[in-house]
Amino acid sequence: MAARTKTTKDRPSYRCTECGWQTAKWLGRCPECQAWGTVEEYGAPAVRTTAPGRVTSSALPIGQVDGRQATARSTGVPELDRVLGGGLVPGAVVLLAGEPGVGKSTLLLDVAAKAAGAEHPTLYVTGEESASQVRLRADRIGALHDHLYLAAETDLSAVLGHLDEVKPSLLILDSVQTVASPEIEGAPGGMAQVREVAGALIRASKERGMSTLLVGHVTKDGAIAGPRLLEHLVDVVLHFEGDRHARLRLVRGVKNRYGATDEVGCFELHDEGITGLADPSGLFLTRRAEPVPGTCLTVTLEGRRPLVAEVQALTVDSQIPSPRRTTSGLETSRVSMMLAVLEQRGRISALGKRDIYSATVGGVKLSEPAADLAIALALASAASDTPLPKNLVAIGEVGLAGEVRRVTGVQRRLAEAHRLGFTHALVPADPGKVPPGMKVLEVADMGDALRVLPRSRRREAPREAEERR
Repeated sequence: MAARTKTTKDRPSYRCTECGWQTAKWLGRCPECQAWGTVEEYGAPAVRTTAPGRVTSSALPIGQVDGRQATARSTGVPELDRVLGGGLVPGAVVLLAGEPGVGKSTLLLDVAAKAAGAEHPTLYVTGEESASQVRLRADRIGALHDHLYLAAETDLSAVLGHLDEVKPSLLILDSVQTVASPEIEGAPGGMAQVREVAGALIRASKERGMSTLLVGHVTKDGAIAGPRLLEHLVDVVLHFEGDRHARLRLVRGVKNRYGATDEVGCFELHDEGITGLADPSGLFLTRRAEPVPGTCLTVTLEGRRPLVAEVQALTVDSQIPSPRRTTSGLETSRVSMMLAVLEQRGRISALGKRDIYSATVGGVKLSEPAADLAIALALASAASDTPLPKNLVAIGEVGLAGEVRRVTGVQRRLAEAHRLGFTHALVPADPGKVPPGMKVLEVADMGDALRVLPRSRRREAPREAEERR
């Protein structure tokens, strides 16, 4: 507090020209001599200027700057390289954040082992575990390398000392909230400590040309813990997402100074560690010999990557006055909207009095509007107990008026569905170029889309059958 307090010399003062009375703020009337308009400012602080100093390097035309120094080096994990834009750039600082237990430490330990080499030693600093605990995990996932160095430190000065000793090409700090500087007051993880630790490591990375991976904690709301300044200082911000009860893990780019921010890396977490999934659509599908009522396939876009996902729905007679509406992997509001559209525009009146359960397969979360058509068809198929045709995918946003709207990336979605062997697709009007051999049916509204349900096998809904009696 003493450092922030302004001295009397630096603080502007006001003085009465009649009696000499002084005050810290201007007044229209002097309270000492009761004179009006005699209080004037004096002793204003001098304007401080910074003298020009010696430059570290001369400014060059941008065309003469050597860009080879910023060439990315592969981490050894292709899915992570995809999100980073090709790999780790020397001097880059990456912040990886995620919920506890999602697999951040497992992924980075695997990256540390694969990126290590004779010319590129790697230093893994842990502040949350002991070195022996990290060694046990390394044995389990096979992340051992002669040039992978491990240290357990929570002191910033000790971490900087390890940098001088090992001279690594890659530094991994797990996590930035557990390291503290002895020169800054406050507990580890505080705003001042996180700012100081991150600033010191960023300076060291830029000076040494060393890539740095920082693990960050998140709050209960999912935001990165600590000051927002941390996200502005680093070069890349990645979010590690995934349900702890599912095998799928997604690394999503939020900020990237060296590549696109709409890329997503897919990983599978298992007992032997974590592996990248170049083709993760198999996790989201259930292979069956015959189609089952209440299931529909769609193609979602995670960043630039199209993924084929399966939507399942189940309707049963309700035993309570207020029927249940349960969702998993789907937004409850979107499912409720599709139920209303089906009942009003699709003339399916049996849904209001039944328990309805809807979910996705494999733990994938569908939040984009392009899955609306698949959700609506799965609900209609479950209500009528009629399976949809085999090898069919549905893509499109459904409005409250029942119209099927266009979505982005239809051609990429159709190409991915065709690659996986799907032969039929329901899409909005004007889908663009269609893969050869794929039959595409353009639908304008829900009435057109519901015609794909085979009428010969459709059962009467309970409410409709009761009304006919």
